[in-house]
Amino acid sequence: MAKKQKQPKEVNNHPNRIGIKEAAGYTIAEAANMFNLTYISSYLKIFMTDVLKISPANAGFMFIITRLWDCINDPIWGAMVSKKAPTKDGKFRPYLKWVSIPLGIATIACFVPYNVITENQAILLAICYITYIFYGMMYTGMNIPFGSLASVITDDPKGRTLLSTFRSIGSGIGGAVVSLIAPMVIYTAVTNADGSPKIDPATNTVIKAADGTKMFWFALAMGVLSIIFYLWGFKTTKERVPSEAEPKVDFKKTYLGLLKSRPFVTVALAGVLISGQLQFNSFNAYLYKNYFSNTNLSILGTVCNYLPMVILILLTPKLVEKFGKKELCGNMSVISAFAAVLIAVLANNDKFLYWIDPQYGRLPWWMFMLSLLIIGFGYTFVSLTCWAVVMDVIDYQEYTTGIRNESAVYAVYTFSRKFGQTLADASGLFLLQWAQYDSETAGNGFIEANDTSRKIMLICTVIPAIVYTGVWLLMKFGYPLDRKRLAPIYKFIREKREAEAAEAESAE
Repeated sequence: MAKKQKQPKEVNNHPNRIGIKEAAGYTIAEAANMFNLTYISSYLKIFMTDVLKISPANAGFMFIITRLWDCINDPIWGAMVSKKAPTKDGKFRPYLKWVSIPLGIATIACFVPYNVITENQAILLAICYITYIFYGMMYTGMNIPFGSLASVITDDPKGRTLLSTFRSIGSGIGGAVVSLIAPMVIYTAVTNADGSPKIDPATNTVIKAADGTKMFWFALAMGVLSIIFYLWGFKTTKERVPSEAEPKVDFKKTYLGLLKSRPFVTVALAGVLISGQLQFNSFNAYLYKNYFSNTNLSILGTVCNYLPMVILILLTPKLVEKFGKKELCGNMSVISAFAAVLIAVLANNDKFLYWIDPQYGRLPWWMFMLSLLIIGFGYTFVSLTCWAVVMDVIDYQEYTTGIRNESAVYAVYTFSRKFGQTLADASGLFLLQWAQYDSETAGNGFIEANDTSRKIMLICTVIPAIVYTGVWLLMKFGYPLDRKRLAPIYKFIREKREAEAAEAESAE
């Protein structure tokens, strides 16, 4: 009997293919990004409400008003990046060097305990406005070119999936470092009048509160570390796909054209929901502190969020290759939607709560963690492929209009993500005000009759249920670029690049 011949391993002969080493460099830069973003996103609200004693409503208005500047700031940055001619280091890579230090400084400035200098609420609120606007400008100045960088590192579809996957790895690493370490560092035990630690009677755990000094030192560490990692990413990446300066940008034509593109609009809306939910997850810190009376649950929550990514991350590129980005995201995100809706129903049903916890009527912490874990398995596919999807939208724009403008696409997409973050922050803080959250009394732990802690649970379960359902509907039914529609686009882009390269070579 003849032996079955082993199939030769497929070789990627794409001229702009990339290796693991360069993808790892891109990963490092994304980790740097998340050192800043995760700490700001997760703990700036707590710093404002619990350290500076700013009311949730005033903090919510600050997030809304400061984001209004982004309506102007993001297109300006997009135009600046687009107009600038490539240097010897490339068109987008230099920003990793130029903006890294100001962005690190901006992160640190947001967490200076200014209440030590003054307790005047008007002055403290004004400082928060200034420092957060500065951070937002630097974040945009880094992320528009960094997002665009992936599209010029390679135009190989497999390479782009690899970059998107590794970017998610970097995002996971950076986010995990902050989420795992910060709760152990920034909280201090609340003490009674006699100096003994205050204990939650329901769980017998020590009640903790945010420490402004510790929050500053952690911000300093993250700011410095991000600068080092950005510079590392700059050293290890290379631009291969030509991207020339575009001195004349027709704002109306460019941005209105994007709004007429169904793939882009769908991705932008998904970006609002995705980034909004990622941001809204930060309110779980209030849940752990005020409902479960256990700030260490932040660490376990982080493990539950990232464990699915760790398990699936190496499988995702092969699954994308086999099934397609749209197909995988649309079909798998239904898992997140179902789990989120289920936990929202259970967590806010009194009959169920007093059946499972007759004494306090409180949802068990393990049940909430299990929901985060299940949600993570469905949501992982969206998270790992979202940047590759944006690159497909850029190719689609060039295929249908002949215009390729990475900076404009990423400017609008970055704004959509910021808009989602703003909605999450502002709505969450206004809902905390509705829940009558008071930082002065928030350290008393869960009490059966404490309506505030119950409302915080309502906030942290119902909103995600709505968002995850929206993500599933958009990816499943709204996004049109499936494998069949992308095939001729990839072919067109590759042939165009080969023709441009041949023309340039003959001109020399």
